[in-house]
Amino acid sequence: MAWNEPGPNRDPWNQGPGGGKRGGDGPPDLDELLRRLKARLGGKKGPRPASGGGSGSGLPKGAIGLGVAVIAALWLFTGFYVVDEQERGVVLRFGEYSKTTPPGWGWHAPWPIETKELVNVTQVRQVNDRATMLTKDENIVDVELTVQYRVSSAEQYLFSVDDPDMTLRQATKSAVRETVGRSEMDFILTEGRQAVADRTKQLLQDRLDAYKCGLIVTEVNLQQAQPPEAVQSAFADAIKAREDQQRVKNEAEAYANDRLPRARGAAARQLEEAQAYRDQVVARAEGDASRFSQLVTEYRKAPKVTRDRMYLDTMTQVLSGSSKVLVDSKPGNNQMLYLPLEQLLKAVPKTDEAPDYSMPQGLAGRNGTAVPTDPSRTRDRGR
Repeated sequence: MAWNEPGPNRDPWNQGPGGGKRGGDGPPDLDELLRRLKARLGGKKGPRPASGGGSGSGLPKGAIGLGVAVIAALWLFTGFYVVDEQERGVVLRFGEYSKTTPPGWGWHAPWPIETKELVNVTQVRQVNDRATMLTKDENIVDVELTVQYRVSSAEQYLFSVDDPDMTLRQATKSAVRETVGRSEMDFILTEGRQAVADRTKQLLQDRLDAYKCGLIVTEVNLQQAQPPEAVQSAFADAIKAREDQQRVKNEAEAYANDRLPRARGAAARQLEEAQAYRDQVVARAEGDASRFSQLVTEYRKAPKVTRDRMYLDTMTQVLSGSSKVLVDSKPGNNQMLYLPLEQLLKAVPKTDEAPDYSMPQGLAGRNGTAVPTDPSRTRDRGR
């Protein structure tokens, strides 16, 4: 019979701890209710009413299963994650490295089985270092260096060393000091700045690879390299003197480059002229010797004819190169002649043709008669 049916001792709310009836309409025993609930949830059979019980005495098994399923679904759903394009996902299984996932959607067993770490592998990071260092020639120089790097391996970055960024800073200090210590001060301050940066980058990358930090150095810039502040004025004077020396040297080289080609050209021209003169003299001498040999042969055959011909040729050569004025003067004629030599010389043709020795028009003696010319009687009035 149900507890709400009429009859004595049928109301469970009015029974005491021993099953007796509580007096009046007092409140129900909460401890007894909790005990019964725990017994039902734990699978134990608690005291039942005298007649068939209803479903309201405990939670339904279907509701409990549904709740467990929802909780499990929510727990599994927490394993989904998204990796951005510039990141890589590192999955840990019970704290140990399991795998690396590319950008996109991913899933791992929810906590506490697996966890994930996201590492940005495209972000360019930067480290600055400035210190006073000793060079190879025992000089002191202040160097300021900037190192740019990024993550190359997410696994090594997380697990190989405790603090990769701090490791890179320490390795940078070591690499730049080694490079500066192997270089001279003038080389560092002048043309060797880029060489120092390249050497530092190579040493730094080798050490990071040896430590397996998972970092790659993208750029090393030598921002500043100068002597200590206490000696900067003296060093500036030294640099100015070196620049003046270089300027004067460049000017001297420019002057030499201008003069030497000219001198070489003049020397080559003189050599060519001397060689041409030598060839000319030799050829002329050979020609004269050959002509003389031929004249000797002809002279032996006809001495008189050859002698007259030689005389005529010689006089032709002598008279053809000078200006001449021919005057015919009869014996016993004491008349004074007026000879305008300037006009006569101007009238002489300037060609290699034989000159015309005839009296120009308007040139006459005092009596008005023309002065005849006699080629047999000549007198050189020229140069």
